[in-house]
Amino acid sequence: MASTFGVLFRISTWGESHGGGVGVVIDGCPPRLPLSEADIQPDLDRRRPGQSDIVTPRKEEDTCKILSGVFQGVTLGTPISIFVPNTDARPEAYSEMQTHFRPSHADFTYQSKYGVRNWEGGGRSSARETIGRVAAAAVAKKVLKALFPEIEILAWVSRIHDIESRVDTSLVTSAAIESNVVRCPDSQAAEAMIARIKKIRSEGNSIGGLIDAVVRGMPTGLGEPVFDRLEAELAKAMLSLPATKGFEVGSGFSGTLLTGIEHNDPYEIRDGSVHTKSNRSGGVQGGISNGEPLLFRVAFKPTATISQPQATVTASGEASTLAARGRHDPCVLPRAVVMVEAMTALVLLDHALRQRAQDCLPR
Repeated sequence: MASTFGVLFRISTWGESHGGGVGVVIDGCPPRLPLSEADIQPDLDRRRPGQSDIVTPRKEEDTCKILSGVFQGVTLGTPISIFVPNTDARPEAYSEMQTHFRPSHADFTYQSKYGVRNWEGGGRSSARETIGRVAAAAVAKKVLKALFPEIEILAWVSRIHDIESRVDTSLVTSAAIESNVVRCPDSQAAEAMIARIKKIRSEGNSIGGLIDAVVRGMPTGLGEPVFDRLEAELAKAMLSLPATKGFEVGSGFSGTLLTGIEHNDPYEIRDGSVHTKSNRSGGVQGGISNGEPLLFRVAFKPTATISQPQATVTASGEASTLAARGRHDPCVLPRAVVMVEAMTALVLLDHALRQRAQDCLPR
């Protein structure tokens, strides 16, 4: 059950980094949705390794295959299974991890929990697991667009290490985000970010940063008080991604520096509907979406696997050092943009279906 996410639109991901492949089973997708591999592949291409010289050089095409749940080009309402084979696995590069725990990685904790682990590239703890999430989210996005034609989910790299970008969340576009390999729509900041990542990689080190996200065209009413508040569900979704260390919505931690009169979002009638004049709430009030743009931020730590020697211990309890081999991202953020968008789509669709199921009586 730890690999299952969602209530009505429910996904279960499976597979290890250097096994035969990875994938996902989707349960709860509405029937009669036009769907093919061509709908899923573009986001997998954005997530895949080897797409630039600032990410892992592992060469995977990440070509998906729909195994079930689709017939004659439409979904059946039955479980959809999607498979992506691993074609460039090199488990021999990780042989030392069989006995040595990588600092700040999941090696020791997996061994402690299960008494056994797949040490080939981290196995299940590898970010390769997120392929299933991205594939499922491509399906979720199609359903969301059918329900809410104006909805738009965008995420971008807003900071790498100490390099900040300046981005207007009301104007940012997908084209601007995808205009460079670091996926930062601020071209000047992007250039500095790319140079910093390359420098860090040459030193055998890694860095982290921040990803910002906006959802425009949000419907009202998504979110389930008390425990399944929309921001709580988003926080769980984002913090389930590898390398995440923080989440904030709207004003976030900076809101603690404001007074109530400064922080509150006054209401007004605009275009015949209720709106807020400001959006320090980030589109969520009382755990429920209010129709304003959904704004949040996710923090990612530096990649744990680095090629510099580090102090560690072996599985038998002996002190040692480890300089990791294998292929890894010096900074996970450019590829994590797609993962943040994916988890957003999964949360929003699940809550949209839950809202439609609950609010079924005439008003």
